[in-house]
Order: sequence, then structure tokens, then C-alpha cells
Amino acid sequence: MDAPSNPMPDPGCRKDAARRRPRSVEGVMSLEKPPRPDDEVRHSSVTVASLVAMPGLGLVVRAGETALERPVRWVHTSELDDPVPYLEGGELLLTTGLKLGKGKEKLRQYVHRLADAGVAGLGIGVGLTYDEVPQTLIEAAAERELPLLEVPQPTPFIAISKAVTAALAAEQYKAVSTSFEAQEELTRAALGKDGTAAVVARLAARLGGWAALYDATGGVVVAAPDWAARRAGRLRPEVERLRGQSAPASMALQGDTPDTQDYVVLQSLGADRRARGFLAVGTEDRLTSGERYVVNAAVALLTLTLERSRDLRRAEDRMRTALLRLVLAGETVIAKEVAGALLGGLPQGPVRVLMAEGNDLAELGDRAEQAAARSGEPLLLAPEGERLVLVAVDGGMVHQVCTDLAVDLDTVAIGISSPTTLESAGSAAAEAERALAVAVRSGRRSVDHEEVGAGSLLPLLGEEAVQAFAEGLLRPLREHDRTSRGDLEASLRAWLSRHGQWDAAAADLGVHRHTLRYRMRRVEELLGRTLDDADVRMELWMALRASGE
Repeated sequence: MDAPSNPMPDPGCRKDAARRRPRSVEGVMSLEKPPRPDDEVRHSSVTVASLVAMPGLGLVVRAGETALERPVRWVHTSELDDPVPYLEGGELLLTTGLKLGKGKEKLRQYVHRLADAGVAGLGIGVGLTYDEVPQTLIEAAAERELPLLEVPQPTPFIAISKAVTAALAAEQYKAVSTSFEAQEELTRAALGKDGTAAVVARLAARLGGWAALYDATGGVVVAAPDWAARRAGRLRPEVERLRGQSAPASMALQGDTPDTQDYVVLQSLGADRRARGFLAVGTEDRLTSGERYVVNAAVALLTLTLERSRDLRRAEDRMRTALLRLVLAGETVIAKEVAGALLGGLPQGPVRVLMAEGNDLAELGDRAEQAAARSGEPLLLAPEGERLVLVAVDGGMVHQVCTDLAVDLDTVAIGISSPTTLESAGSAAAEAERALAVAVRSGRRSVDHEEVGAGSLLPLLGEEAVQAFAEGLLRPLREHDRTSRGDLEASLRAWLSRHGQWDAAAADLGVHRHTLRYRMRRVEELLGRTLDDADVRMELWMALRASGE
């Protein structure tokens, strides 16, 4: 009987003897290591049972009938009494028992070592060392549920090796062919109408599971089948974790509750370290290598869809900036003609101009565009210097998303104009700029121009520059009051509050009107200004109010 070895080299594989289910996190999801190369053995169609079923081999099952579906990664022949150091798991080990002898304890220990090493099965060639398979081996294999096969003398070990090699090669060829077919199918879907949704649907069908595409914010854009939308929504915390990493990044998850037993692979989509979206796929079992090729093809196609070239994005940004300037300049007729082809149109009806500045303008722009896409609202958005300017439908989803996001980010300030028409967007932009200035000065995240116009001017006097002006203007009066007898600042405040009425102001202070007149002349001398000038009186009043004293 021939006894050659036929290892199927796989340097990436490791022992598969003790695989445990990952722990759950609060009973919902758990982070799991990405699939390892030797996970593929679980999906192989080459099993101990399939070898037994080959009529030309004549293999006979002597023990381990319940474990015949174990996949066989390769065949290995060894006459060592301890071949474990040379095993990696998943082998069908063939031996004639040349060095095993007939000692019962030695045979038992031999079987136990092989079972612990994770072999797929043990084949004993009869007719040389043993006339029949020793009963001790049968009992030990049955105890460990290890498939034990009797290899008849007419069957050379190399025949078993060739059979496994041919079956594995056919399986690999089928996987590659299937992968190419799937890539072609996904590519055709991507080129068709609503390509993104079509790719997700075909991917789910190919995997026999579900798939979902998320936008850059983690919101579910499309899911297939329809029931998967809820399942995908529950992955929002994991998507948020990927958002914090440079693209591309991925994680593997395993459900651990009765309704989430699937395996999930989550992948960010992006080519310039910035995630443009995320893809999740869920299946009943870990992905095979062929299935991973299909997922990778989908990732590439979706990335190409979501991630346009930098030159194209820059060209679009320049075009949008030009359109924005046309609108703000009142050239709406020309802008509408150009925007019809590029953006699908401009906002109609009441609109608002939003002007933003801060550290997360890219995030704000992405969220605004996604909101516009979901709601179908026309949107004009473009960078203008270090600011982002948007012309959006009044009260629409984009308007709401931007104001909400300003609060969430805490690094962006937004000024919002009053409602207007597209033709008056230039004036609205000036309103938005003034509202933005108020937001920045007051530390608020967003300010509507209506608030600025309807409120008081006095709250705007808290800026440091105004405080410094007030301190400088009133310093001579305050120094006089500290070093000399007299209340010039208080007298000035009372006189201005009474609109220059001497008797009323003197009564408020409890002094004679001639005393008040003397003090006001002294104020003029110290300030070098005349109180007859309305502008001077205004500046002094603002300085007094800004000082808060």
C-alpha cells in the first residue's frame, strides 16, 4: 500500500480545535475577530462523508458516524506515534499504524491527541500492521466522536489524496467563477437605474442574507430585503465607532439573541481616509472566501459611486460657488439655466440664506446634502472663503438639519436670514452675515436675523472691543470720582437717562440743578467733548450701558 503525504499548503491556517461563540454585549451584539483563513474549512463541500460516498475508494466507517460532515482541508499521511506537532487542524490523517503497536493505552492516547489537534478524521490502512481496525481505536474514536475510517488494502493512500485535491480544486474553481459572475452582475446593477439600491439588493440576494447602505452620518439609505432596514438601524452604535476611524475600516459582529443570530460584516466606504458611507451585510454563517470577494466587489462599486475624484469635486465646488455668486448678485435667470443641468434646479418659493463658519463645515455640508437628497429639496451650497453658504427652502429639512447640527457639533456657528425670494438672496446673505456675527460674538450656535431685528441692541454690547471702548471713554470720569469729591459718572447717567432734563435728573440725584449743571460742564472738560452733540450723547450712553455699572 502506498503511503505518500499530500499536504494542501495553506500558510495562513491555524488550529481550529477550540472555537467558542463570542460573548454578547448586553445581549445584543458582540465584536468578533475578522474571519480567519481556516474559517473557510467550515464551508468546504469536501467532507468525510463525501469521501466515504466515493465508490472507488471503498472507505468504511468504523466510528464517529455523527461527525461525518466535518470538512476536510487536506490529507496527510504519517506513521509517527505522535504526528500532532506537524498538524494544523482539518486534516484527514492516514496511517497504517506501523509504530503504534497493539497496546490499548497507547492507542487510546493516540486517538485523544488527534481529536485535541482538531483533525477531521482518522483513516487506518488495513492489511499491513493490522488485519482489521483495532477495537481499542474504534472505542476511543467513538468516545471522542472522531470519524474513524477503514482503508482497504487495495486502496492506496495517494488515491484518497488525489480525490481530495481534485474536489478542493473544483470547489475553488467554482468559487472563483461564481465570484466573477457576481462581480459582473453587481457591475451591471451599478450601471443601471438607481444603481446604488440595485447593488445592495443584488448583494443581499447573492449572499442569501441582507445588506444595507448607510450615509456618512450613519443613517440607513437603503436596505435589502425591506425587513432588513430595522436590523440595520440597530447597528447605529457600531457605525458610529467606524465613523471615528480613517476609511477604509471594517469590523465583524455576531448576533447573540434569538432574533439576531446572523454574522455581520460592517465596512466603511471611502478612498481618501474620509468615510463617505458604510456597508453592512448579514448572513447566517461567516462569509466564505468567494463571498468575501463578492462583498469586496460591492464595496469597490459603492465607493466609486460615493467617492468621486478630487478633480471632479473641485470642479463642482467651483461651479457651485459661481452659481451662488450669480444668485447673490441677482442673476437668477442665468443661474437657473445652469443649475437645471447641474443640480436639478434651485430652491423655489420662500428661501433662507444660511452662513456658517467653524471647524466642521465639511460635516455640515455632507449632512445638508444628504437631507436634501432624502427630502427631494433643491439646495444651493458652496464654500465662500472660510465660510459655507447655503440657500435652502424655508422651514425645510435642510434648514432644520443645519440648525440641529450646529447644536450637536458645538464647533459651528450659523447665521440665518429672514425668509425671502431667490431673487432677493443677495440682501438675505447680508442678513445671514449679520446674524452670524451676532452668533459668534454671543457664543450661540445659531441666530435668526429676525431675532436680531426684533430684540434689543444692548445685548450685543458684550463684545470685548466694545467693553474696551467703554472703559477708555469713561476712564477720565472714573479717575476723577476715585480721587476727588463728586459723582460725575452717576450724574452723567442720570442726566442722559432723563434726556437732558435738568430738574428731573437733579431730583433723581437729590442735588440742586445748578450743581448738576456744574458737574456736566466738568464732564465736558474731562472728556474734551460737548454734550450738545447727539453722537457724543449716544456714545456715552452706550458706553455706560456696556460697562454694566
